[in-house]
Amino acid sequence: MLETIRFSIDIMTNIRVPSLDLKAQYQRIKPEIDAAVARVLDSGQFVLGAEVAGFEQEFATYCGAAECIALNSGTSALHLALLAAGVGPGDEVITVPFTFVASVAAVVYTGARPVLVDIDGRSFTMDPAAVEAAISPRTKAILPVHLYGQPADMDPIMEVARRHGLIVIEDAAQAHGAKYKSRPVGSIGDIGCFSFYPGKNLGAYGEGGAVTTSNSEYARTIRMLRDWGQDRKYHHLLHGFNYRMEALQGAILRVKLRHLERWTDARRAIVGKYNQLLAGSAVERPAEMPWGRHVYHLYTLRSDRRDILRETLQNKGIQTGIHYAVPAHLQPAYANLGYGRGSLPQSEKAADEVVSLPLYPEMTSDQLQMVAQAVLSAL
Repeated sequence: MLETIRFSIDIMTNIRVPSLDLKAQYQRIKPEIDAAVARVLDSGQFVLGAEVAGFEQEFATYCGAAECIALNSGTSALHLALLAAGVGPGDEVITVPFTFVASVAAVVYTGARPVLVDIDGRSFTMDPAAVEAAISPRTKAILPVHLYGQPADMDPIMEVARRHGLIVIEDAAQAHGAKYKSRPVGSIGDIGCFSFYPGKNLGAYGEGGAVTTSNSEYARTIRMLRDWGQDRKYHHLLHGFNYRMEALQGAILRVKLRHLERWTDARRAIVGKYNQLLAGSAVERPAEMPWGRHVYHLYTLRSDRRDILRETLQNKGIQTGIHYAVPAHLQPAYANLGYGRGSLPQSEKAADEVVSLPLYPEMTSDQLQMVAQAVLSAL
């Protein structure tokens, strides 16, 4: 046991290129962040309040939506979006298995059943051609995931949804600032859901999430649901939840939102250099699909020699990640959905091959070169 702990510590202390460097980001905006935090502490208002309301207005504008409702996590955003859409026991929601498990878990929270369709192997997002065959009389909503910062192909998904009278809820937890045919994600479907987990492109200093919508009834319902179902203090119209955003997170996100476009440009520039350096190598680089603007929450390669690649990079002090190693339909928690191995082959193949390289706006040219050379040497 002690040897395992020592080995883990050695790996942590020998990191030359981390997968993410939030300390570097903080140091560059420290005066703004410190002032925002001090402002909240001086106000004595720590839950919802003026800072959260200000962030809601600014983020709604950024996303091209009429309203934003700030919440305590991205999972809460998915949960309340589904409830506001009327999803409940006996209903079905179509989504994908190749995503963080919250996309599927939130459907289960409502008592509905997730119906899983496969992804397109190049975009890592929902295959629109698979959606219509999954629709049944119980289908209530479609939940595409904008994975890794890449928008799903929304037009064909929206066309099927409108033809069948279904609600579309965008899982944009990894796609802040992504665009589909010049339209911001979170404004294309009926409702958009975002996470502000610290590692996201727009991350809080703790948990956070939000829903965006231009449907005033959905917005009103979600505002009540996040705050114990109240329409005013101690007047409860709905069975609600304590899903409110803290004022500190709202203030911090307001600061960081002002930098988000610059950070996105930096991410995209780093990706351009990665693509040049890895051109012709034995890895499949991520593709930016012609319909959208990819914001590269993650730079995810595909390789059938992933384990060798990861080991080589780890030995050189370079962190990598796997997002996600086991698709939802093969997770023990969701075995009751009835999908076996081989039922969703593109998702399963991606799960076996993907590996994410370090990517953050503060990466130096030397760090980028080091990572690229390590990939080339490994393969």
